[in-house]
Amino acid sequence: MARPAVHTWSESDHPLRLVEQTLPPDDAEAKALACYGLLVSAPADDTFAEQVWLRFVQDRPISGVTIAFLVWCCDKLQAAGKKALLLIWDNASWHLSALVKTWIREHNREVKQTGAGVRVIACPLPVKSPWLNPLQAHWMQAKRHIFEAKRVLTAQELSDRICAHFGCTHEDPLAIPENVS
Repeated sequence: MARPAVHTWSESDHPLRLVEQTLPPDDAEAKALACYGLLVSAPADDTFAEQVWLRFVQDRPISGVTIAFLVWCCDKLQAAGKKALLLIWDNASWHLSALVKTWIREHNREVKQTGAGVRVIACPLPVKSPWLNPLQAHWMQAKRHIFEAKRVLTAQELSDRICAHFGCTHEDPLAIPENVS
């Protein structure tokens, strides 16, 4: 599987040139923003025709935070009467960890035994092939839409613009669980 050839189009008299912005060394603002996203697709007559659900991460994405995100997604899907969650995700270490795999296996076992809940079916993408993830096209459009050429956005401005672009509510950020060693 080869990476597709993608071109950027702009008007010939106004070419788009990105210039890396520099930050003052004493800036206390976060330099990166981590976020989990889920593209929810369903038939057109359904309540989830196509939506993006987002949860920002307070520190960094790890296995415990991934599990908290999956619990949140399963709860929302169960409330909507759904039976399964098909996850198409990349090969990030926090997706492939033994902790997450164990949680998915135990969660699915519990759903099967009780008959209540949403099953989680994980489908990892091949290595270095993010374009196979249907959410990537949405991320690219969001990046173009929220881009600010003149200055660096604060983390709050960035998260507000992302939520506004996707039309989703700004949920409390997921935090690293206390029992992480």
